[in-house]
Amino acid sequence: MHSAEALPESLRAEVDRLLSSGDLFRYTADSDAPATLLEAEFAEMMGSRFALAVSSCSAALFLSLMALDLPRDARVLIPGFTFAAVPSAVIHANCLPVLCEVGENYRIDIEDFKTKLPDVSAVIISHMRGHTSDMDAIMALCEAADVPLIEDAAHSLGTTWSGRRIGTLGKIGCFSFQSYKMINAGEGGILITDDADLVARAIIMSGAYEHNWKKHPVLQDAFARHQNKLPLYNLRLSNLSAALVRAQLPELPRRIKDGLRNHDLVAARLATSPYIDVPAPLPPEVRAPDSIQFNLTGLSDETIRAFSAAAAASGVKVQVFGQSADNARAFWNWQFIPDLPELPATRAVLMRACDVRLPVHFTTEHCENIASTLLEALENVTRAAA
Repeated sequence: MHSAEALPESLRAEVDRLLSSGDLFRYTADSDAPATLLEAEFAEMMGSRFALAVSSCSAALFLSLMALDLPRDARVLIPGFTFAAVPSAVIHANCLPVLCEVGENYRIDIEDFKTKLPDVSAVIISHMRGHTSDMDAIMALCEAADVPLIEDAAHSLGTTWSGRRIGTLGKIGCFSFQSYKMINAGEGGILITDDADLVARAIIMSGAYEHNWKKHPVLQDAFARHQNKLPLYNLRLSNLSAALVRAQLPELPRRIKDGLRNHDLVAARLATSPYIDVPAPLPPEVRAPDSIQFNLTGLSDETIRAFSAAAAASGVKVQVFGQSADNARAFWNWQFIPDLPELPATRAVLMRACDVRLPVHFTTEHCENIASTLLEALENVTRAAA
């Protein structure tokens, strides 16, 4: 369930070249370093003016907040359902996370969002597990309040909203190349934006020391005014990691198509159970999933845990977000947040929300077997509990 697709054979020649030359640092060459080429290719693919390759999506989120030049202890609104790296990036940027409720479909509760928006300086929208919140409403509210919007699109590379690519809706979009994402470099991330001054600040802080920023195709005036005035955090992506990502970009359309096929196949099978609810996408959303999430209904906590254990014993790991010990996606485990709030609606969702990986290289036969295993495990535990 946690296997990864083999990397393209075409990658071998470039990796051999890098190993032979030892040219792994992105700023050694004057031009055409793999990291530089990746930025140009990714920006073109997404339809953005600028891209910056960095060490992780967490680094991209942190640099985005730092590039916005927010005051210390600025409040940043984030969903109550996301990965711990998101509030961690907020804390790392000397800001304070403000948590917003999510609904049973894992998307932001717009009414709670409206209530909390007036008191924040920035918003991070996590499209958690690829589930897109109502971006029309969120963008309109942020624009009216003049609050910058950052998209955490770690799980949404390839997803569209009303035909627009997720990650291009906000002021900045951040993506992940960690092994369990649509493109696998082990670790790595990238941010995109159309704002020259913002990306210039992010580039310098990412570790473009001295005049290495001249190797980025951004208006030079945008850099010059920041020379020696910004701290360096050294969050660069290596040329080797960039080469791994570049080789997989041509594979992305196929992976998106196969991932959606796999998801929809399993979702249709699971929907036949009276105990399972698979939240539907919102009408403007076309997803690019590599996992499936569903809610268990009408079952006790004990039966939910028994289902997870039975599925695991049959070879399919089911993560129940709220019932997995110390789960980094359960907000009550983010105890590094000062005055951590209670989110009763989000807690109730996470106590019965299940997560199953569906690697995009799996065949339909794999997916049929996964669905059958889940349904059989659920039938067995509910029969025993009756």
